[in-house]
Amino acid sequence: MAIAKAERLMNLALCLMNTRRPVSKRELRASIEAYHEIGSDEAFNRMFERDKDDLRELGMVIETVESLDGEIGYLARRDRNRLPEIALDAEEAAALSLAAKVWQQARFAEAASGALQKLRAAGVPFHDEGDDGVREAAGHSALEPRIPTPEPAFEPLMVAARERRPVSFDYRKANAVRPEPRQVEPWALECWRGHWYLAGWDRDRSAVRVFRLSRITGRVRSRGGAFTTEVPDHVDVRAAVASWAGEGATATARIRLRRDSGYPLRARAVETLPVDADWDELEIPYGHGLDAWLVEFGPDVVVLGPDELRADVVDRLRAVAKG
Repeated sequence: MAIAKAERLMNLALCLMNTRRPVSKRELRASIEAYHEIGSDEAFNRMFERDKDDLRELGMVIETVESLDGEIGYLARRDRNRLPEIALDAEEAAALSLAAKVWQQARFAEAASGALQKLRAAGVPFHDEGDDGVREAAGHSALEPRIPTPEPAFEPLMVAARERRPVSFDYRKANAVRPEPRQVEPWALECWRGHWYLAGWDRDRSAVRVFRLSRITGRVRSRGGAFTTEVPDHVDVRAAVASWAGEGATATARIRLRRDSGYPLRARAVETLPVDADWDELEIPYGHGLDAWLVEFGPDVVVLGPDELRADVVDRLRAVAKG
């Protein structure tokens, strides 16, 4: 959710919950700063109705009351908008605490930290960190996980996927020097082998595509309108990327890899044989998209076979050189 909208909804919720009598739209418009910028009554009415529906969808109980003079007022009674008592067992508390600590990105970390503080104040037991860096929670220990999100495109794409909002961005393919514009309906984000990927509907190509976030250049721009395609019930981003990288392939390829490089390739190797002080020879699974992956390792990889894979890699490298 965009920051401006989140702040507006919070202010509306506070106004409705901190009054002893129903408040009219006119009074709310005068009290909430974000509504001051709305020029026409029609535009304000549309925004207010959307905001009210959003709060109700989030679980807020908003009453509509008609006064004696026929004016409609709104009220959110505190006793009807109070969460039940939170009761977590040791395993649930440990899982929730670890989940809150997963995100390294500051915007998520701040919200997660605030939520944990409130739960601790309510008496929910959480773990503390010892000198060894291992977390203890009610007798259970676990390593503290981290999910890095360094790409600037991550947050706007996550928000767009959640709100079902189309986006556009410039994307550089593995075999291209210059990026090209893409119009996408974002479905889901997933991390695979240290990289974040987006799956969605590519409007220009009328097909499902997966995009690596590190190849998105410039700003992710929101577009108006709704999705033109139905979002699948299950979007397996990792499976799509894995298939392009040769996961589950029945064929194999032989490559020569420079010593002390290409560790992702080494991890998937079926066989590794030393050649000399500088090179190793590897047999790796061969599937669709392996050529694009091998190009990323540049001069550290030489494809020995099969011939079609070698030709594809050479073509991609030539395309880069021409740019």
